[in-house]
Amino acid sequence: MSLAIVYSRARLGLEAPQVCVEVHLSQGLPGFLLVGLPETSVKEARDRVRSALLNSGFEFPDRKITVNLAPADLPKEGGRFDLPIAIGILVASGQLAAEHTQGFEFYGELALSGEIRAIVGEIPLAIACQAAKRGAVLPMANASQAQQVQGASIHGAGHLLQVHSFLSGQQPLPAIPALPAPEQASELLCCSEVKGQHSAKRALELAAAGQHNLLLFGPPGTGKSMLAQRLPGLLPPLSKDEALQSAAVYSILARPRALQDWHLPPFRQPHHTSSAIALVGGGSVPKPGEISLAHQGVLFLDELPQYERKVLDVLREPLENGFVHIARAGHQAQFPAQFQLVAALNPSPSGNHQDGRASREQILRYLSRISGPLLDRIDLQIEVPLLPKGVLSQQQHQDESSATIAARVAAARTLQLQRQGKANARLSAREVNQYCRLRQQDADFFEHCLQQLKLSARSYHKLLKVARTIADLQQQPQIEKPQLLEALSYRAFDRLLQYLQQ
Repeated sequence: MSLAIVYSRARLGLEAPQVCVEVHLSQGLPGFLLVGLPETSVKEARDRVRSALLNSGFEFPDRKITVNLAPADLPKEGGRFDLPIAIGILVASGQLAAEHTQGFEFYGELALSGEIRAIVGEIPLAIACQAAKRGAVLPMANASQAQQVQGASIHGAGHLLQVHSFLSGQQPLPAIPALPAPEQASELLCCSEVKGQHSAKRALELAAAGQHNLLLFGPPGTGKSMLAQRLPGLLPPLSKDEALQSAAVYSILARPRALQDWHLPPFRQPHHTSSAIALVGGGSVPKPGEISLAHQGVLFLDELPQYERKVLDVLREPLENGFVHIARAGHQAQFPAQFQLVAALNPSPSGNHQDGRASREQILRYLSRISGPLLDRIDLQIEVPLLPKGVLSQQQHQDESSATIAARVAAARTLQLQRQGKANARLSAREVNQYCRLRQQDADFFEHCLQQLKLSARSYHKLLKVARTIADLQQQPQIEKPQLLEALSYRAFDRLLQYLQQ
């Protein structure tokens, strides 16, 4: 048979579109022609495949070889097509029966010796193979991660000869080694280690219960970073689907998550010198950024005014949509970005806006680096003040542990999922009207407060969601005036800006 068709997949964001590797042997001058929009790394496959076949003891056909990677308009990059091209040549030259490759997809970069090297993006490939009801033959280095996709038929190989023997029915592939699974996941930080700051801890509990975005501001050394770093310990563990989505993002960056941490919400803390591309993703071949690495978890931005304003503003759409779409001249990709934003800042260039070392104009200029639309997307704003004298040195009763708070958070989150199928912060405007309905007198009072505080319609919906979360933590079906008042108390930064502008 002079024509062979072998299946593989390309990488397009978190998608893995199918690629048909068509290999044709014809009469004419010996040569190797590779078509189908391959990038340089794919074009170099002809030299790798030739040496790998010869060094593995196979015959390299002394004919004209044409390899087409279809569809032709889909960009292909990386060395993942080496193995399917080699298998296609073996089938087309009669060294392997075509029926033996049916029901399989092949991925892997070939060394000149025939060894199969690792690729990136094994989890999206495994998910796509499972949907297509085919088995996936992957490098052994990728197979351990890929087999975490339940229901997927994964086969790991370390050499081209192993794949040939397996397809020919001569010898099974070696067993895939299981990922090491320590007795417990990575240790999470506990809220009891933070002294005082009960209002901030209450805001942290609300943020965890309703997936609300949170802004912490106050002088240096008051515990803002400590509080933010303890939020993952309050969040419910990820479901199987959520854990798989998170692991898939890390997979396409060749940074697999440890198996014991799969169900822990990711926590990302980029430096304030990060660029917009580092945060949201990009590049000539689009790759995910920090907001996608924080998908289903927490993105912590410390020293918020130190970020460039244009960098912060790129977060506005992902905060609303839960995804980021990156378009380049030759590539387009969409990555998930449903993250919880936690930001911290000092409310003055001197650190404390009440120390008199900076004028109002200087403070406003400093805080103006944060745009109003971005602040509108932050549900909870809480001041973290200096601790009273003696709090650190005096022996006090033990503060609540993260486990105690997490139990209340889990109960509130369960209530939300039963009622509306999602966390309160993810409610749409129509769902807010349905699940956050107020009595008429409470609605009038609430609207009057918003007019006094000069808050936007977006802030109105945000505050209603926060009030809904407060009621859920109290296991109350109806939002009432006490919950509205507490929700309004979490607009401390807005009140600070109004005070400075007087």
